Amino acid sequence: MFGPDGAENQVEHTTDLNHKLQEFVTRTCFGDIWQRDGLVLQERSRITFAMLIALGSTHELRIHARGALANGVTPVELREIAVHSILYCGIPAAVEGLRALEEVFAERGVSLDLDGEADRA
Repeated sequence: MFGPDGAENQVEHTTDLNHKLQEFVTRTCFGDIWQRDGLVLQERSRITFAMLIALGSTHELRIHARGALANGVTPVELREIAVHSILYCGIPAAVEGLRALEEVFAERGVSLDLDGEADRA
């Protein structure tokens, strides 16, 4: 999701406590599943972000929002995934998705004025 540098960063922060988990995540999740043919990285990022909203995985939402932006998913697309999740995951889950985006966008210097939608309301 973050390329070879991201994998190296994760491996460098491995401890005896998390070694097996990190090995599985690095090799299986990002080394095998994320590299499969059939979906491009942007699609995988969109799908993953939506699933994490549904699961209520707030920490991972932030990680995968960063990854989605790195993979070329636009801020508007991420917002639309969170808005769409209102229908299928509920308002609290969508709120967590939007909170994650607000935090990540602030870190990345992405304006919250994405497309003028609030001005049209």
